[in-house]
Amino acid sequence: MNIDLSTSYMGLKLKNPLIISSSRITGNLETIKQCESYGASAIVLKSIFEEQMVLQSEARLKNGKESEAYYWFPEAKEVVVNLSKEEQLEKYIQFVKTVKENTEIPVISSIHCMSAEGWPKFAHEIEAAGADALELNISIFPFNNSMNSLQIENLYVDILKKVKKEVSIPVSIKLGHFFTNICSIVSRLVENGIDGLVLFNRYFRPDIDIDSLKVVADEQFSSPDEASLPLRWIALMKGNHLNCDLVASTGIHFYTGVVKQLLVGAQAVQLCSTLYQNGIPYIAELLKGLKEWMQQHHFEKIDDFRGKSLDYQTAEASFERIQYMKRDFERYNKY
Repeated sequence: MNIDLSTSYMGLKLKNPLIISSSRITGNLETIKQCESYGASAIVLKSIFEEQMVLQSEARLKNGKESEAYYWFPEAKEVVVNLSKEEQLEKYIQFVKTVKENTEIPVISSIHCMSAEGWPKFAHEIEAAGADALELNISIFPFNNSMNSLQIENLYVDILKKVKKEVSIPVSIKLGHFFTNICSIVSRLVENGIDGLVLFNRYFRPDIDIDSLKVVADEQFSSPDEASLPLRWIALMKGNHLNCDLVASTGIHFYTGVVKQLLVGAQAVQLCSTLYQNGIPYIAELLKGLKEWMQQHHFEKIDDFRGKSLDYQTAEASFERIQYMKRDFERYNKY
């Protein structure tokens, strides 16, 4: 059987559904080329932060510690502290050009942004440098007394609209799950031209050092059980025919996790933690597992089974119900 692993995302043709997410791995040309050599279909470059662009050299960390603005985002721990705005922009643009010149897979640029002012025009320069698409990681924190829920949603939409005016390449948003109604904000983004959504952003997991009594924010890898969050929401959105490409992110460690996300309708998945734990060559193992599973189930191409799990039960019955209520009801009725 001739197995075809190809898929598409935001109009980009991918040789398989494995995209490497924005991380230290994608901030270095050598490791990017390793990812490509082991089969990655696309890479999301390590993010540039709006704070770097607008605060210039003042964006240094206070007293060697993260400010609140950086606390939630893992990549921000490595923010460049001594470069001017112009130097940082030029450095990033050159990195995009270098990666494009030395790779053959789609390159998706990534920006952490907090506002719709000024910086969206920089997206045009990213496109001119050769990026195939743009991923926005909108950094509006879930604890903000000065903004209500609607204002936060409005800012997401405003950022999207202003970026779309500047570029012709596809634009995605890596969405967090801190929304009162995820379907509402997603519907508004689709109405305003979003090309893709990555579900979900993974924030720092704060902890307490019980010896020093201090809050610590050491980087923690995801675990496979976290994949249930994107699984549920991708199923709900696909089950209700949302007109947008969806990519699963967080908790995808094994080929089985890749298969599950595709079965509920994902176009592709983003990988990160599993490559830190198992090494970049593990990409080939994931592809091997996916291919063997397809052979076992007699699927020749991904579209043969994409979204197939939604055929057996409605999205509402399988994914919208709060399952623990059912378990508790059954447990109490034993007595």
